[in-house]
Amino acid sequence: MNPYQSYSSLTLAYVGDAVYEVFIRTKLTENGDKKVNRLHKEAKNFVSAKAQCQIVEQLLDILTPDEIDIFKRGRNTKVNTKAKNADFKEYHNATGLEALIGYLYLSKNMERLTQILEKAYQIAADIQGESYEK
Repeated sequence: MNPYQSYSSLTLAYVGDAVYEVFIRTKLTENGDKKVNRLHKEAKNFVSAKAQCQIVEQLLDILTPDEIDIFKRGRNTKVNTKAKNADFKEYHNATGLEALIGYLYLSKNMERLTQILEKAYQIAADIQGESYEK
């Protein structure tokens, strides 16, 4: 058994949030130098709870049963806070996605982590109707 499966979902989400944020910031800067204000506005379209909820809804069909279990644990975790601009479902789905990302990162499953992050990025870009790809 992977030792990270027994970690708290919120611990996994804490790590996953940071990993996802760095990934998105890196992707947004691949096309060259931009003003920080613009980068921040673009990043919000990828990292908000609303965006993450939309992403995870499209990712579910490519997740393994173990990955779905980690996602569901994160999604179903009781949290004592609420996002400012998200409803209950969005916030909990985003927490589930972040828990999955944190789990894959801590498990050092970088190939699968990269696949999921790249797919998440493309989904978010498609949802926005624009592509930030090179």
